[in-house]
Amino acid sequence: MAVVLRLARAGAKKKPYYHVVATDSRNPRDGKFIEAVGAYDPNITPPKVEFNEERLNYWLKTGATPSETVADLIKVAAKAPKSTPAA
Repeated sequence: MAVVLRLARAGAKKKPYYHVVATDSRNPRDGKFIEAVGAYDPNITPPKVEFNEERLNYWLKTGATPSETVADLIKVAAKAPKSTPAA
């Protein structure tokens, strides 16, 4: 079983929202998945990228291959400043 990290489309028609999921490479894009590890919302400016870093690192360490888009989103999330709670 080859595990990949890829986007699963959700949301309404013309308003996509994506979940970053760990899934078997043979499963369909929006089919069953092992675990959701993040989300991507391209509908807002700037687009919102969220990851559960602990689980993302777990899957990367166990050999899961990220898709090109997910790899780019990981780079974007790594460059983004960490949000701090308001005082």
